[in-house]
Amino acid sequence: MSRRALRRLRGEQRGQEPLGPDALQFVLLDDDDAEEEGPKPGLGGRRTGGAGKEGVRVNNRFELINIEDLEDDLVVNGERSDCTLPDSASSGNKGRAKHGNPENKQDGDAAAKAGSSEQSNASGKLRKKKKKQKNKKSCTGESSENGLEDIDRILERIEDSSGFSHPGPPPLSSRKHVLYVEHRHLNPDTELKRYFGARAVLGEQRPRQRQRVYPKCTWLTTPKSTWPRYSKPGLSMRLLESKKGLSFFAFEHSEEYQQAQHKFLVAVESMEPNNIVALLQTSPYHVDSLLQLSDACRFQEDQEMARDLIERALYSMECAFHPLFSLTSGTCRLDYRRPENRSFYLALYKQMSFLEKRGCPRTALEYCKLILSLEPDEDPLCMLLLIDHLALRARNYEYLIRLFQEWEAHRNLSQLPNFAFSVPLAYFLLSQQTDLPEHELSSARQQASLLIQQALTMFPGVLMPLLEYCSVRPDATVSNHRFFGPDAEISQPPALSQLVSLYLGRSHFLWKEPAIMSWLEENVHEVLEAVDSGDPAVEACENRRKVLYQRAPRNIHRHVILSEIKEAVAALPSDVTTQSVMGFDPLPPVDTIYSYVRPERLSPVSHGNTIALFFRSLLPNYTTEGERLEEGVAGGPNRNQGLNRLMLAVRDMMANFHFNDLEVPREDNPEGEGDWD
Repeated sequence: MSRRALRRLRGEQRGQEPLGPDALQFVLLDDDDAEEEGPKPGLGGRRTGGAGKEGVRVNNRFELINIEDLEDDLVVNGERSDCTLPDSASSGNKGRAKHGNPENKQDGDAAAKAGSSEQSNASGKLRKKKKKQKNKKSCTGESSENGLEDIDRILERIEDSSGFSHPGPPPLSSRKHVLYVEHRHLNPDTELKRYFGARAVLGEQRPRQRQRVYPKCTWLTTPKSTWPRYSKPGLSMRLLESKKGLSFFAFEHSEEYQQAQHKFLVAVESMEPNNIVALLQTSPYHVDSLLQLSDACRFQEDQEMARDLIERALYSMECAFHPLFSLTSGTCRLDYRRPENRSFYLALYKQMSFLEKRGCPRTALEYCKLILSLEPDEDPLCMLLLIDHLALRARNYEYLIRLFQEWEAHRNLSQLPNFAFSVPLAYFLLSQQTDLPEHELSSARQQASLLIQQALTMFPGVLMPLLEYCSVRPDATVSNHRFFGPDAEISQPPALSQLVSLYLGRSHFLWKEPAIMSWLEENVHEVLEAVDSGDPAVEACENRRKVLYQRAPRNIHRHVILSEIKEAVAALPSDVTTQSVMGFDPLPPVDTIYSYVRPERLSPVSHGNTIALFFRSLLPNYTTEGERLEEGVAGGPNRNQGLNRLMLAVRDMMANFHFNDLEVPREDNPEGEGDWD
């Protein structure tokens, strides 16, 4: 029996005075039927014969009363009886035991003699129970440690034990592990608290909160008291199928939501943001209207309102999640070809952009992983062109290196200029950290030099624009060499030029540190030596550039449009720039899967009368009665109302006409004073 158990049986933790050295002491034997032995003097209380086991001295007359019930309660609560007191308390009780009162000693002797026969059996059972609990302690050690883990690991362990996560092929398992999303990193306040402290982040929010009940707690955003009261807008999600460990979901629109969607398309065609505002007054949680109005507010430099509208759209879509849809599992898929699903992609992307501009790159990286996990094979928004930039800004170099190592075999990430230059930069920045062992630092430095030389050999047209962005003037040896000269940038294919412009316009400021520039200079000279020596890898890379970068796919064009980087947008082909690009659905896929079709709407240009067409050409705000009915305005056709609107349109038109007074002499014409003979 341990010392803490003995102290507990002595009653020292309850502050009662123990017996003195002359008191009677009882030894508890292993056998329940053992006979009571006589009292033995001394403080040790050891057995003189047998196996030499320790005895237990009972010197508290109230200690063994209901002791079994007490032990059962402790076991249920998951606590051990031998850890109830700290060492300081036990030492204090020992001191009190040495200076006990003689009256307490006499009371203890009398109580011990009176109840010795009954307490010996109970103490023997207690000792056996203590042994059983001690054996169970090793079995339940892991479960007690799980309580100290964070919530994400506990949820992951529960999913594994319940059998919801099915193992897939090796590429799938690696993708799931790399794209694992943590709930706590989806909240930007978590990152802001780490930078500025909780008082600075939450100090102004607490007094403003009102008592308003929302239907559920969400991970992507926090509902605000300034939002309209939430009511189901008719948006839902259903499970399409489950195969190979993956679950395919799709958002659905009810009939009421479809009517709101049709009104939204009419409002977009009118090119008037006030029509979208009017629609949001009746449908405050219509997602596409919120996305489109957010773009309008952003163009007007109202960033706060634009971000608030995006958060409201995310809240509306998260409230419609299927019970089995998980943001963190990495096994839930949303097909981008369905128009109902695209709103969720775009809302996540716009929220990620706001978080990056707000100075939360770690949270933006988590959103990027979430978007990529929804459809990693197709990658409709081409998040692989952005995830390296966010990882470097968040200083999460290990994650970027791990993603490159696990996906290079089946995704050829080294053929993208952003990964070709970001991964060696991550290795180099990792080698600059002082908290790593020396051999790891040297290994990271060697790997960084090897990869940056491969990147410069494969993409020589990146160096000179990068130095120009960083305001660095190269030496004559580099600028005059044919490999890095102007021909390297001109000769590369248009698709490759677009990727290079996108990477440099987004990540050029990461290379401005002097240590990075000196490291880059060393490797540039190494590449020039390899080129002058006739390395066959140089010619192989040139042939590969001509074959691989013929034309950029549609998802890259879509990513360039969403990024709004001027250098990359200017490099878009003409067939993309001539298309009408809508903010709520930029460059929709050609193989779109429609669940419902928009009803045909009679065009007023082809079916209107001559007078109405004439006034529409002069006044774009003029509408006929049929068009107002089509937009859902209550009221039947009324000829008098139509005439009144026509008269108002004529008055507006006449008010805009200005006539020049011919009788006023034109003094600016020197020849006007002559006669008209």
